[in-house]
Amino acid sequence: MRTFGFPEFLFILEAAQWTLALSVIAFIGGAILGLIVALTRTSESSWARGVSRTFIQIFQGTPLLLQLFLIFFGAPVLGLDINPWIAAGAALILNSAAFLGEIWRGCIEAVPRGQWEAAEALSLKYTARMRDVVLPQAFKIALAPTVGYLVQIIKGTSLAAIIGFTEITRAGQIINNATFQPLIVFSVVAAIYFVICWPLSLLAARMERKRAMALAR
Repeated sequence: MRTFGFPEFLFILEAAQWTLALSVIAFIGGAILGLIVALTRTSESSWARGVSRTFIQIFQGTPLLLQLFLIFFGAPVLGLDINPWIAAGAALILNSAAFLGEIWRGCIEAVPRGQWEAAEALSLKYTARMRDVVLPQAFKIALAPTVGYLVQIIKGTSLAAIIGFTEITRAGQIINNATFQPLIVFSVVAAIYFVICWPLSLLAARMERKRAMALAR
């Protein structure tokens, strides 16, 4: 048994790079798929709306931890060789896409109906209507909640420790098993998460205030 010291702290801190890398993968992948989900949720096709609604209900209605288990332990049953990186990335991308898709769907529908009607009056097709009129306005509405959800993605990466992915939480578990000082170890883990997430929370709140002030003018 050894005592918690600077080398142990450095080991946990170095694991933060994998937390951030996994968060970036989850956010970029989730944003691409989430945009598709949001567009299909607001499309003119009832079939597309039904498929996207089912996707959202599945991934919002089941725990992220269960989704991690199903991908990591289910893939070998199907004959697929999968490592914790791929399993964690896939689960977080799908989960993030469901939530971002629904967030952005709300932002798209928050664009004043007059803008939609004006685009229709100009005989713009759905693609041009979304690209040139609706999405630029929805983007401004979506900034604050998107940044706020990024915080949830970062915290959600901690669940990847369950399948052996060495991010901040897993690094803390490893050090705790060597030092048997859980209070110190997991206080450090919590502090690192706070340092990463707090600025993003402040940024999201600032964006919300700026938008509220702009609307009040």
